[in-house]
Amino acid sequence: MNQTEGKEILIEGVDTRELYGAKNVYLEQIKTLHPKLKIVARGSSLKVLGSKGDTERFERQMQGLIAYYDRYGHISKEVIEQSFSAGLSASSDVVAKSGDKEAIVFGNNGIVVKARTENQRKLVALYDKSDLIFATGPAGSGKTYTAIALAVRALRDKQVRRIILTRPAVEAGEKLGFLPGDLKEKLDPYLQPLYDALNDMIPPAKLQKFIEEGTVQIAPLAYMRGRTLDNAFVILDEAQNTTMSQIKMFLTRMGRNAKFILTGDVTQVDLPHRSDSGLVRAMQTVRDIEGIGFVEFDKGDIVRHELVKHIVEAFDRRDKAEEEFRQHRREEAQK
Repeated sequence: MNQTEGKEILIEGVDTRELYGAKNVYLEQIKTLHPKLKIVARGSSLKVLGSKGDTERFERQMQGLIAYYDRYGHISKEVIEQSFSAGLSASSDVVAKSGDKEAIVFGNNGIVVKARTENQRKLVALYDKSDLIFATGPAGSGKTYTAIALAVRALRDKQVRRIILTRPAVEAGEKLGFLPGDLKEKLDPYLQPLYDALNDMIPPAKLQKFIEEGTVQIAPLAYMRGRTLDNAFVILDEAQNTTMSQIKMFLTRMGRNAKFILTGDVTQVDLPHRSDSGLVRAMQTVRDIEGIGFVEFDKGDIVRHELVKHIVEAFDRRDKAEEEFRQHRREEAQK
């Protein structure tokens, strides 16, 4: 006869509100699937009472469910049914059977993050071939979002130990000194798009823990100086707003087992003079180095509101007309 014993299962790095479901609907389903066990949720742990064999089996299956949530960022009744009824353990890839093969990562609330355009797919394919990638193109083309998805996947797969996201803190028509708050509060608006992408892909409680531990770091480019970035996935966003010397500084931070992606839109330079931007010159400088990849996004990759594509096209036409006018004036002046 099996002896009754109690076991405490810690729920670490997971938001129990998501894991147990609204009004504990998932927790109640788990209890229903284990009628021989007494299961009580207490904060970040589960108290389980039953036979030794049943409690050990439940612990393996629960760890499998937590591993699923940790990797894919969502739970469903179907997943719970599969996880417990099929007897899958934490060592099983619980959702390889049910996941989307084209997905880069499974985000929060069932969001499937995948490459949706030709150049986004090219960026994903280049990841396996290149440790350093330049991804340039217009706003809304998914450059940064796809790059962050690759970084989250690399962290979940333990290919890297940390994610570092950085941007130059360039004043786009506003002065930092006039903004309220301390330095962090002044800089956070520049970094908010990076937080937004991460919030789509990593459960809130886990993201907060990652930030506190330094597993995920979001900082202005100036904070990269003097560092050697080993075992890290590093993304420099808005790279068009860096000078040549800043890009050189950034690229030379690359350490062992590091992945670097630079993203930027060369038509949106916020530096005092457009010629100060070092992105295009840096790409020209390193283009012939083996192991560096390049992806040029275009208007066809824009995945925001359909009006964004037309707006980009309108501004491109205006820029072209103004350049033709300036060229005409130069030719007239030379006569």
